[in-house]
Amino acid sequence: MASTSASLTLPVLPLDDEVVLPGMVVPLDLKDTEVRAAVEAARSAARSSVDSGKPQVLLVPRLDGSYAGVGTLATVEQVGRLADGEPAALVRAVRRVRIGAGTTGPGAALWVETTPFKESAVAVPLTGRSAELVKEYKAVATEWLRKRGAWQIVDRVAAIEGVGELADNIGYAPFVSAEQKLKALLEADQVARLEYALQLMKDHLAEEEVNDTIRKDVEEGVAKQQKEFLLRRQLEAVRKELAELNGESASEEDDYRARVEAAELPEKVREAALKEVEKLERSSDQSPEGSWIRTWLDTVLELPWNNRSEDAYDIAGARAVLDADHAGLSDVKDRIVEYLAVRKRRADQGLTLIGGRRGGAVLALVGPPGVGKTSLGESVARAMGRDFVRVALGGVRDEAEIRGHRRTYVGALPGRIVRAIKEAGSMNPVVLLDEIDKVGSDYRGDPAAALLEVLDPAQNHTFRDHYLEVELDLSDVVFLATANVLEAIPEPLLDRMELVRLDGYTEDEKVVIARDHLLPRQLERAGLSAETVTVTEAALRKLAGEYTREAGVRTLERSVARILRKVAAQSELGQRELPTTVDTADLRGLIGRPHHTPEAAQEPAERRTAVPGVATGLAVTGAGGDVLYIEASLADAETGSTGLTLTGQLGDVMKESAHIALSFLRSRGAELELPVTGLRERGIHLHVPAGAVPKDGPSAGITMTTALASLLSGRKVRTDVAMTGEVSLTGRVLPIGGVKQKLLAADRAGITTVIIPKRNEPDLDDVPAEVLERLTVHPLSDVREVLALALEPAEVLVAGAAA
Repeated sequence: MASTSASLTLPVLPLDDEVVLPGMVVPLDLKDTEVRAAVEAARSAARSSVDSGKPQVLLVPRLDGSYAGVGTLATVEQVGRLADGEPAALVRAVRRVRIGAGTTGPGAALWVETTPFKESAVAVPLTGRSAELVKEYKAVATEWLRKRGAWQIVDRVAAIEGVGELADNIGYAPFVSAEQKLKALLEADQVARLEYALQLMKDHLAEEEVNDTIRKDVEEGVAKQQKEFLLRRQLEAVRKELAELNGESASEEDDYRARVEAAELPEKVREAALKEVEKLERSSDQSPEGSWIRTWLDTVLELPWNNRSEDAYDIAGARAVLDADHAGLSDVKDRIVEYLAVRKRRADQGLTLIGGRRGGAVLALVGPPGVGKTSLGESVARAMGRDFVRVALGGVRDEAEIRGHRRTYVGALPGRIVRAIKEAGSMNPVVLLDEIDKVGSDYRGDPAAALLEVLDPAQNHTFRDHYLEVELDLSDVVFLATANVLEAIPEPLLDRMELVRLDGYTEDEKVVIARDHLLPRQLERAGLSAETVTVTEAALRKLAGEYTREAGVRTLERSVARILRKVAAQSELGQRELPTTVDTADLRGLIGRPHHTPEAAQEPAERRTAVPGVATGLAVTGAGGDVLYIEASLADAETGSTGLTLTGQLGDVMKESAHIALSFLRSRGAELELPVTGLRERGIHLHVPAGAVPKDGPSAGITMTTALASLLSGRKVRTDVAMTGEVSLTGRVLPIGGVKQKLLAADRAGITTVIIPKRNEPDLDDVPAEVLERLTVHPLSDVREVLALALEPAEVLVAGAAA
């Protein structure tokens, strides 16, 4: 063997991704060609050498395909076979050497020249810093070995005294990477090398402590869950045994799995429910998630997934029910009868589904208050033989009210649609969405937008509530939506519904409703009966015509109730004997004077149209049709006021109608024989009474024109004439809306002659025949025709002046 301080020529034994530090004894697999070549070359050189030492090889780390500049001189201790029969060599690393230039040698191995590594060959004295490092390293290494149960190695480490030898001992640690071992191999300073090895050991122990803490916490948590699960199973078994001993059966209210499996749920709903049951079984009683799951399961199990009412296919009987409950309203009655007739024919032919969906109906009932929109829903349900539920939407501003809340929120509930289905107890009820035009929107969303899916026949068979998160089939539900103002319903929502207008009742219909419905109901509430109190039909007609003026019958019902309360009180005070009859002569003494005397019934001098400049128009409000008076006055030339003044809280469109009317009269003054030349010096004031009520729309155009023409000509407007229509600058009468409501209002006000646009003549088909019999309707297309009909003739004025 050569001296440790002399240069040596050694065969290279490359180590892929591995580093062997001095003092380590490692086995090498001789199946590797390079390893076998190096070992054989070393043995061959040893045999030919005069020195009888052991064969020597150079262990060179090869990381990422690159050779290190420093290697480890090792001796081949033994060559043989492992326990599994594979050939192997046992080598012992001796010391570090620096790799020089390549050379030649025996065998197929690569030979290189090596020089001694520049590290102190003298042992470092164990004093000061080196002694502290040795002591600390042994303590840390002993702690790590004891955790691994390597007690036999503890003594060996404790017996090592050299600083460099102790530092190189880190090479046996499995947690040290090849890069870290290479750094230790390249370090010449023994103390620095030991510091580095100590730091690696400390870092690993700290990491192990963290992992041990996590592992311990996990094991404790799992053990606790397993223990809790086992105890709960034992508790369930004990309860079951006790119930059987007492002759009782286990409560199905607590056994959600049994309830879900027993319930006839749709397949997807059943799968979702069973998943929630599994979560419930895994959760503890103290977990808040358990209560949320129970509430959700209760909601799902309470829904009538398979309950459906059988439609009453007695079409004539259904129409009879509708006629008995409500007078008039033929449009909506016809629509329901059509729906039932189609359903009956499809059922007779065995056709139950349309494109995979059932055929529900979505109707929008739009009309003034008190015409029976809400009560009609219950009548429709009774006629169809279905359950009825009402959903009040007035003032709803939260989208979650329709689609439900997400279950992540505390106190989450399903939406009103799901709650309505649950309340009805069947999957095909009649659902009345009351006051849909009063739905608002704010930062919480737009409920009207959430209703788009509910009311769309093409989508509502897969309606998904945010709380349930399962599909709900609403395609067989009959939705009835009520509204007072059509313009307040969003267009996309209105497009999904069939519009049915309820324009109000005629006086004859009101009398029938009061006689057949209102009076019996109020007699019962007042503790009276039809045998004790009789209200004549003439009294009811006077109540409807002079005491109330409305499109509906709410005020009429309140008047009937007030009469019956008075009669009951007079009977108890001994002022009236029962049975009694209430006639027209008794009304003033019971409820006072009439509030709405028709204009035609007043004295000629007391009528509003008794002076020139006043015309009677017709308008539509949220409460139905109404009569609208328009007054015009001309300022004195001496006041100096000019221009057009408009009052009465008019909207922009109505103001424009006034300017158009004035422009038309100024441009046609000579043709109409009106003194318009002096209007430049005199101001015109146009006023619409009831100034606290906002008014807008173009339908007062011909009324304003007539009032101004009456003012300028001095000819009064006929008292029995009312009109409606838009006016153009050329004098054309343009069509408007709400003809039926306006004609009903004219009939209630005692008007006998009505002027409407010629293009609105087809709308007269919607007006009740008895109303048209009392009215003389003139469809006109030109303002000149309107003025000729509405203004009193000039000769009447002359005759009146002569008288």
